[in-house]
Amino acid sequence: MEQFLPNGVTIEDIITLMAGLAGFLMMMAVWSTGIVKQPMHGRLKNLQDRRDALKKGYIAPTKRRSPVKSAKGVGLMRIIVSKMNLLKDEQARKYEKQLEQAGFRTKDALVIFLFFKLALPMLIGLVALIVLFGFDITDWPQIVKSGAAIGAILVASMAPEIYVKNCTSKRNDVLRKALPDALDLLVICTEAGLTLDAALQRVVRENGDTNPEMADELGLTAVELGFLPDRKQALINLAERVTLPAIRAVTATLIQSEKYGTPLSQSLRVLSNEFRNERVMKAEEKAARLPAIMTVPLIMFIMPTLFVVLMGPAACSISDNLVGMGK
Repeated sequence: MEQFLPNGVTIEDIITLMAGLAGFLMMMAVWSTGIVKQPMHGRLKNLQDRRDALKKGYIAPTKRRSPVKSAKGVGLMRIIVSKMNLLKDEQARKYEKQLEQAGFRTKDALVIFLFFKLALPMLIGLVALIVLFGFDITDWPQIVKSGAAIGAILVASMAPEIYVKNCTSKRNDVLRKALPDALDLLVICTEAGLTLDAALQRVVRENGDTNPEMADELGLTAVELGFLPDRKQALINLAERVTLPAIRAVTATLIQSEKYGTPLSQSLRVLSNEFRNERVMKAEEKAARLPAIMTVPLIMFIMPTLFVVLMGPAACSISDNLVGMGK
């Protein structure tokens, strides 16, 4: 072992270095666990920026804003996307709405998405052509290689949309689970006499650490309720940002309460109980499907092992007896 080590380095030195590195990593792990993270700081800053932007647009809608400098890489992406006129078509507005539903609401999210949607097929297609035709690592016919390259390009072109849809699905699932608790707290706030704006802000403060996604959506809605000229539009924006039937039901209830003056707390309490029962029913449905799902792993992995454990000693004993009788 020592012959492979550099001159002057022994095994004891290597062991000491590894022990010191392990101790340093352990110290860093303990130190990181003691840090109190505040995930709401970034979200509150984004909400404040959104509030200032809405206030400026409401007070002086015709005033042109000075362009905000982006990162160097994002600036290059913006130049390329602008040269291709990808930000001005109707499809870009559709992608922007999908990014908002997935939680990507920065000013550069659309630029980054369009850049990768444009550049990723070219990059993957070039890599596929080099690997399949340049290195010739397979014995496939030319038509099969061409089809594989085209398939790689198609998959790469759809990869950004698939990623955004996956993020949207995960975010909606988190919001669906957090909605009953947020509604219960909203009911308590409205019964205590708070207005809808104040109740939403209180829910945002209480759910900032436990349900940051729900706090983000409700916080943005509270900001828009305070500055948009039409309060109904703020609730409609919430329903458009979150593609959940439960959120749409909540927004419809809030719009009806704002329009006709119906008791808000009673309606929200009914919705909260309904969503909570729906969540329990979904959990019971998953539990009812569990025996059928576990049947295949049970047959393929557990039963053969069980047979080996039970029948193995008996088979070995019978084999030994037969060998003894043959002798």
